Amino acid sequence: MCRNITTLRGLEPPATSEEIEAAARQFIRKVSGVNAPSTRTDQALEKAVQAVARATSELLDVLPARRQPPPSLPPLRRLRSPAAR
Repeated sequence: MCRNITTLRGLEPPATSEEIEAAARQFIRKVSGVNAPSTRTDQALEKAVQAVARATSELLDVLPARRQPPPSLPPLRRLRSPAAR
């Protein structure tokens, strides 16, 4: 798994749609090898991001609760946390 994708299961409060989409975007960038979409790749990549985000949301909804929180916060939460400032 890509080192930049953090665990979303078990976050308090639960992962937001923005965090899920960011993880999906990182995954699609990694597997496609495309970091900067062009007009030729943009539509296909966006469709893939939405599909992965939808699948991730569905998965997180049905998995049982974690006994411990994930080892690190997602990047969007790190930017917002008081400790990061």
